[in-house]
Amino acid sequence: MMKLDSIRREYRFAALTKQSVAASPIDQFKEWLNDAQRANVNDFSAMSLITAQAGAFPQSRIVLLKDISVDGFTFFTNYDSQKGKAIEKNNKVGIHFFWPELERQVRIDGIAEKVSREASVQYFKSRPLESQIAACASAQSATLTSRSKLEEQYRSLQNALQGEQPECPENWGGYLVRPVKMEFWQGRESRLHDRIVYELVENEWKIKRLSP
Repeated sequence: MMKLDSIRREYRFAALTKQSVAASPIDQFKEWLNDAQRANVNDFSAMSLITAQAGAFPQSRIVLLKDISVDGFTFFTNYDSQKGKAIEKNNKVGIHFFWPELERQVRIDGIAEKVSREASVQYFKSRPLESQIAACASAQSATLTSRSKLEEQYRSLQNALQGEQPECPENWGGYLVRPVKMEFWQGRESRLHDRIVYELVENEWKIKRLSP
């Protein structure tokens, strides 16, 4: 196995300045997200969602960004999952995007809230039928005795539906994360990385540079 302490490379893709970024962090994020899509970054909309509860270890998992608006970032899940239960107790969450091909990261602190039932149902119906059935068949985060049991549950529901769409489960839907802080990280040579941070202060975004 290669010695990990010997792995390194220089970052030379781009630079980032306070003068070059958009006034709105949402606009700046959209620009970087579009760059990642154009660069054919694998799973460019994937993000790490971080939750934390008092007295417990922080938890991180990858989810997919499904919408971005002036209000924030939307993803969908089972509300009874570990992430859903964690958000119910503490809706202050973190989001992390990493696009290694572009030598970029974005870190976001925000407040998570459920989207409307109508928005959840609309998105659920837009998913492939197989994904809809899977969402209904899986009690996400619950202990499972075997994979075969899960596949049995899936096939049973699939057969019962006979090609029809299932109803969106009441415990399944979206979360909107409203950002209060967003950091844009651009790798630079000699580890002198660029870090530009937006912080929401009295409903106005303030921009500053951080040391790498």
